[in-house]
Amino acid sequence: MVPKHILGKPAKRRRSLVATVVRWLATNISLDNSFADDYSVYDDNNEMIDDIDKKILTIIQQDGRESNAEIARRVGLAASAVLERIRKLEEKGIIQGYSASVDAKQVGFGLIAFVFVKTNECGDGTDQLLAEIPEVLEVHDVAGDDSYLLKVRARDPEDLAVLLREKLKSVPMVISTRTTVVLHTVKETTALPLDRCISAAAAKGKKR
Repeated sequence: MVPKHILGKPAKRRRSLVATVVRWLATNISLDNSFADDYSVYDDNNEMIDDIDKKILTIIQQDGRESNAEIARRVGLAASAVLERIRKLEEKGIIQGYSASVDAKQVGFGLIAFVFVKTNECGDGTDQLLAEIPEVLEVHDVAGDDSYLLKVRARDPEDLAVLLREKLKSVPMVISTRTTVVLHTVKETTALPLDRCISAAAAKGKKR
């Protein structure tokens, strides 16, 4: 709504004042001025994020249930701007999903082991067969004498033995396995060190 003191002015003067107000609003009442500038670079490269994105991602990595309003407060943006940034991060696959962190010991899977798997050859679908085993948490195609490195969880040594004997070694093309059992876990996380990630601003500076 146009203020009354503007409506009282002559039509030409009123239009000029309204145009001035609109320009002022566009310049000063932006929810996120950096959004347009940085995201023009962001859109040119799917892997590019700016410093505000890194702050948002760091918060989400720590607590995926954090409210949008709290994230906005912590990064200094309007809630709508944060919501739009998160939406773009999801669309580009940088945020791949949200999940709960379950205490494995409390649900009966306290034993961790890393298993090196040697096969006749790679790329024959063996990796998918290994990935389908529920106890296998990670499957990595590795260089060296072995073909794959698996991270697995089991209830106890006996359960691990069954996993190795009846599930892993029954996969076609598997020749042998070597297993290392974890005695104690010092650190286990999926959070990335985003402070080391190149930002859109840094990339823009390099282009210059």
